[in-house]
Amino acid sequence: MHSLFSQVQIGRHTLSNRMVMAPMTRSRSDDFGVPSELVPTYYAQRAGAGLIISEGVFPAALGKGYVRTPGIETAEQVTAWKQVTEAVHARGGRIFMQLMHCGRISHPSLLPDGALPQAPSAIKPAGQTWTATGLQDFVTPQALSVVEIAAVIEGYRQAARLAIEAGFDGVELHAASGYLPEQFLSTGSNQRTDEYGGSAENRARFVLEVLNAIATEIGSDRVGIKLSPEMNFNDIVDANPQETYTYLVEQLRGLNLAYLHVALFGASVDYHALLRPLFDGSYLIGGGLDQNAAQSLLAKGQADAVVFGNAFLANPDLPERFRTGAELNVPDKDTFYAPGAQGYIDYPAMSPAQSA
Repeated sequence: MHSLFSQVQIGRHTLSNRMVMAPMTRSRSDDFGVPSELVPTYYAQRAGAGLIISEGVFPAALGKGYVRTPGIETAEQVTAWKQVTEAVHARGGRIFMQLMHCGRISHPSLLPDGALPQAPSAIKPAGQTWTATGLQDFVTPQALSVVEIAAVIEGYRQAARLAIEAGFDGVELHAASGYLPEQFLSTGSNQRTDEYGGSAENRARFVLEVLNAIATEIGSDRVGIKLSPEMNFNDIVDANPQETYTYLVEQLRGLNLAYLHVALFGASVDYHALLRPLFDGSYLIGGGLDQNAAQSLLAKGQADAVVFGNAFLANPDLPERFRTGAELNVPDKDTFYAPGAQGYIDYPAMSPAQSA
């Protein structure tokens, strides 16, 4: 029986435990997508995780979707991220970068020269996004041409290379939460009539081409993918999600990816039961887990590793707290996306006496 504290092989890496820190947007970068001087401390504090998955990082400037989020395109961004990975590795941790192209979930004020957000189809999503002047309504995005799709995929490839140059142990493709990859996957946001729209095969084409480009660049055993079927976040809707995700995960077989990360939030069916048997690599489960639920998933062989979000955000020493049965800090939601150290690097770790 596997436990939270047992080692696990994820791609080319042996993790010291099966607790993974979820990717969480924290908005502590500058207006140019450069992580602030606080970011190395934040991630290093949490290096006790078997694996850290970074906050979403835009692979190119046109993929930015929120104020003060980081990128991996410029030399300044790479240099700042090197300080993060060095800090994590100095404490014995592993860290993957999550590549997050927000697509239509953006606003011209966040993009170069006031450009329209990119999307598979020119369909305006309901809702708003955070900008430098506060919440702004989403706009009708620009439908990508086939040539432009190729350029976006190339941007992902270059971002993966730069992530490795910055010292990351791998990358995760964010294909959930209503961002660009899921916009291609879903019928409500993809109404194309070319090879990237229509059938499940065509709607999955973009995701698979991105994965292949990244894997060719850095090695498939350093690449993971995150899915969240029926999360329905950011106005995403699919007419037949079971068909869509079954097809997609079947195509992942044989790619030798490091892992498949599936987080469920109120889905109508048990996608873990549906998708895990279709995937031939390490399977990560996330979505509102506590210690007991996570341990049960591992004990039953339903997951190879388990992903915690807010628990890691508020408890930099979460594995040690689980090991000792210590009380957990409560996350302060008011500081999730606020600039500065408060609610970011000031959550207390246990004292040596408590740990003992």
